[in-house]
Amino acid sequence: MNCPTTLRTSPTRIATGLLLAALWLAGCAGTVPSGPPGALHGRVAEDRPTPAGTGPRLQDPPEVASRHGVLRTTIVVERRKVRVGNRQLYATTYNGAYMPPTLRVRPGDRIDLTMTNNADKYTNLHTHGLFVSPRAPSDDIFLSIKYGQSYHYAYRLPRNHPTGTFWYHSHADMLSAPQVAGGESGILVVEGLKRHLPASLQHITEHTIALKDFQVAGDAIKTHPLSIGAATHRTVNGQQNPVIRIRPGETQLWRLANIGANIYYKLHLPGMRFHVIAQDGVPVGRVHAEDTLLVPAAARFDVLVQGGAPGTTALETLPYDTGPAGNQFPRADLATVVTSGTPMTRAALPTGLGPYEDLSHATIADRKTVVFTENKAGTVFYINGRTYDPNRTDFVSRLGTVEEWTVRNDSDEDHSFHLHTDHFQLMSADGKAHDPAQGVFDTVNVPKRGAIVVRIHFRDFTGRTVFHCHILNHEDMGMMGVLDIVPPGARPRATHGG
Repeated sequence: MNCPTTLRTSPTRIATGLLLAALWLAGCAGTVPSGPPGALHGRVAEDRPTPAGTGPRLQDPPEVASRHGVLRTTIVVERRKVRVGNRQLYATTYNGAYMPPTLRVRPGDRIDLTMTNNADKYTNLHTHGLFVSPRAPSDDIFLSIKYGQSYHYAYRLPRNHPTGTFWYHSHADMLSAPQVAGGESGILVVEGLKRHLPASLQHITEHTIALKDFQVAGDAIKTHPLSIGAATHRTVNGQQNPVIRIRPGETQLWRLANIGANIYYKLHLPGMRFHVIAQDGVPVGRVHAEDTLLVPAAARFDVLVQGGAPGTTALETLPYDTGPAGNQFPRADLATVVTSGTPMTRAALPTGLGPYEDLSHATIADRKTVVFTENKAGTVFYINGRTYDPNRTDFVSRLGTVEEWTVRNDSDEDHSFHLHTDHFQLMSADGKAHDPAQGVFDTVNVPKRGAIVVRIHFRDFTGRTVFHCHILNHEDMGMMGVLDIVPPGARPRATHGG
């Protein structure tokens, strides 16, 4: 039975939830190894790594693909004990797995997806980064699916939908962090990226590198109180330090995706480079090679990697400091890359993947400012001085127009900016211009005491949607706003935004 419950969250429930979450976080402050006051902060401890090269071979997640233009599938949410890394732990699973199936669709496809909630808390589903309607029964994140209920989602992808890597996860009010940390996230791929590559590279080996981390409480994944600074265990596709094999000179496509709740990755692969061909699901106009990639929670990079000389190296995350009010993430091994076998002729890599929209000279219909702040304890987070209220509209934008938003971080830790429904072009970060040919974003890091400027083309869909920090602890604790995209001829409405 489908029960489309669209229960809206009241300001009273928001205030109550913020207070309870603050008490939870305060209760774990004593467990944080170091850092300023507030249980959100501290130095992240890592579990003891598996010795290099002794882990299991990398297993790509199982897949569910569309047929004849339709993807029909079911997601069942339930708490059960499953294999997580090297342990058996209780997790909040999709279809009984910590790493659920990858959903594969094509531009123009329809997704018919029924979510059944057999867990004890209300939940819902967000198809992160997809260019789809924010209205029910599509990507409406305001609805709640209660225990024992089902909801039938229906999404229609535009025929010109970008091809790349996306993901799906819980977006339940004030429960996004514990539910995603508990296991509620998976990969979604829009097929067609390889068609942009030269013919010699269209059949190369492809791997999903889905980055999820988990904390432990007894025999379960810890979900609350959830401290970013607590000990964490990093996984790739739910495995700890798996082995990725590549031949000398071979070119592979890796889909790098941070689908965890809170933590950052600064990816590095000694002796090899990441050749970025798509970012946040959209092919780039100009391929660029990077020694390191900063991947905040929710960001994705599709990259080409070429095998070097025979040997073993580590796909690693380097130390990263989000600021004096934030967290210091240490270096950690994520996977072991073994280069061996018959050498292959190193292929010439593409320099560009196709046309892209450059908004540098677009007519600007409106300019808006988003300011991230937080309280001293790091337990309440604000946008433009307010915490999230789903019944309030913070910004109104018109379909078909281009707007310029300045996102300012007035806190002493990094935050990430994420916008639903439409991607955006990064114009500058701390005053430094960004190359528009290097891709568009749906999630971007905003440095402490810094600012970014973005331009957004509201292209296809109207309706109420959201923008927020994608560090989900921060989102749940108030750092989210509501955007209403209205038709061109709609009468202006009052807004409470900045």
